[in-house]
Amino acid sequence: MKKVLVLGGGFAGVEACIYLRKAGFATTMISNRDYFYIYPTSIWIPTSEAEFEDICVPLKDLSEAHGFELIVDEVKEIQSSQNKVVCENESYEYENLIVAIGSGKMSHVGSENFLSICGEPEDSIKIKEKIDELIKKGSGKIAMGFGGNPKDSSNVRGGPAFEVLFNVHNKLKKLGIRDEFELTFFAPMEKPGARMGEQALKMMDVFFNKLDIKKHFGKKMKRFEADGIVFEDDSKLESDFTMFIPAGNGHDVFKSSDLALNEAGLIKINDFCEAEGKENVYAIGDSVALEGPDWRAKQGHIAEVMARNVAYNLEQKLKGSSDRKGYEEHINILCVMDSGNGASFVYRDNKGGKMIPMPVIGHWLKKGWGWYCKNSKLGKIPRIPGM
Repeated sequence: MKKVLVLGGGFAGVEACIYLRKAGFATTMISNRDYFYIYPTSIWIPTSEAEFEDICVPLKDLSEAHGFELIVDEVKEIQSSQNKVVCENESYEYENLIVAIGSGKMSHVGSENFLSICGEPEDSIKIKEKIDELIKKGSGKIAMGFGGNPKDSSNVRGGPAFEVLFNVHNKLKKLGIRDEFELTFFAPMEKPGARMGEQALKMMDVFFNKLDIKKHFGKKMKRFEADGIVFEDDSKLESDFTMFIPAGNGHDVFKSSDLALNEAGLIKINDFCEAEGKENVYAIGDSVALEGPDWRAKQGHIAEVMARNVAYNLEQKLKGSSDRKGYEEHINILCVMDSGNGASFVYRDNKGGKMIPMPVIGHWLKKGWGWYCKNSKLGKIPRIPGM
């Protein structure tokens, strides 16, 4: 039986292990934490609509449900020329390797002065505590936003920033204190969210105006301070609490490894997720230099497509077949953007984009997806094809 080593316990890594086991491969996962964290539903932790434990699935439970081996360790270096991965506690040799440890984050001066909903999972609890402090005070200025990477435009997470801010607005409104707070959304690009399409961009503008959320667009961040954000023209946005999602770049592990990287430090792959110049190394999810149109974005469902494709391609390779599946034809943007009292369905492909409001029901649909995600991965309910 062929053996595969999977690095990472996120969407890409978990999906890879599930489908490799379905294909009969002896599979081992190395993850630096012992749980799978459902980032898309962590947006409700800051507003107390979800508990941290609700968003976590023990990797031990997933390993037992699907029959893969789990090792909790921190990856330090990938030595592909020696078919070896060096971790904090031990080194591991492999026959086939799938890299799915995600990406690093762009560095910003004063990063200690913001928290990120897409950072370490525990940051979501800290965001909740900061918001609770301001609610107890009864007033305040809250700024939320996201950044970009000029060297790789695909590694951006804007949606969760919109969602957390909309949910905070909704909570403050329910408490009857929304008028005591100034909410501002900021981003360095002129049109944040433009990758979703023109229709979505216009609708987002309507939302901001309707919800009285101020906008601060088109200026790069110079530094983050305890009481706000200073921009490139030395103007300052005052903030009692700042939530910011830095753009992604290459993981620190890649810098000390022997894999081909793009300018942003992400792993170069072909359409079949094969690492450039390597016969037995694959990379999926946020770890890769994603190819495709300018509006492309890294999302969980694309990471899972990559994972399923790699499992299929490895199986075909073992059979001696030349049949392969690629990821590029599946590039799209697909999400349900939650607002706390509803949501909007967002879709974008080469034909254009659309944003369809779903008052009330949209919120519960996303909640339902979170339940489905957890239970279907544990094998407690059937998987819906493509999900």
